[in-house]
Amino acid sequence: MTVTQVLTHHSPELLAQAVAARLITRLVDMQSSGRVPTVVLAGGSVADAVHRAVAQSAARDAVDWRRVELWWGDERFVPPGDDERNDAAARRTLLDGLPLDPARVHPMPADDGSMDVDAAAESYADELAHAAAPEDHGQVPGFDLVMLGMGPDGHVASLFPERPALYEERSVVGVHGAPKPPSTRLSMTLRALNRGREVWLLVTGEQKARAVRLALGDAGPVQVPAAGARGTSRTLWFLDTAAASQLPAGLSRIASP
Repeated sequence: MTVTQVLTHHSPELLAQAVAARLITRLVDMQSSGRVPTVVLAGGSVADAVHRAVAQSAARDAVDWRRVELWWGDERFVPPGDDERNDAAARRTLLDGLPLDPARVHPMPADDGSMDVDAAAESYADELAHAAAPEDHGQVPGFDLVMLGMGPDGHVASLFPERPALYEERSVVGVHGAPKPPSTRLSMTLRALNRGREVWLLVTGEQKARAVRLALGDAGPVQVPAAGARGTSRTLWFLDTAAASQLPAGLSRIASP
């Protein structure tokens, strides 16, 4: 049974530092037991802040980055190297400064003219299936950690409210006509994202407080996709005080500095 915890922080900056410290600690703990951690990265401003905090952390080099497997939960289907791409932002803020094993870094396909977005989704789904171990019992690896941002409408990855992708049984879908630009995207589905042992939702800003309340309340994943994001072991919501300003009454939370 999954456990859901809410951790609140006084500012977005403190939230990013706290998530970065927890991420480094989790990676070191997993590696100390002989495991290669598998992490799904998010895009967006909060993820960028976390990546910068990891890059600046004095503890960063405690992780053997050559033994970390990285995936992305969604991507903008634009040309390679385009500033809009989540993987380009992650490389600028963190990855280019780490001694990663390129074979363990799995960016989603870019729009290089060789395939359309639906074929690109199938290609990434095949890559996930190839990485899945027998003990994963399916076509998606059992991720150790999935990190997600959330929009004011409650979307996570590129799964927007009331959209067909929310009904998909496949692991990766092409997203057409996304309500925010760029309109063509790739996204893991909730089915795939929820293969994470831990799912971390990183949310800041008063404009997202209502969606946080709904996601942690009675809303369903079709209306508020974040409500459907669940780790198999634990789900952690990292909120700043503004995003936490409308939490449902009686919801327990852990206040952090």
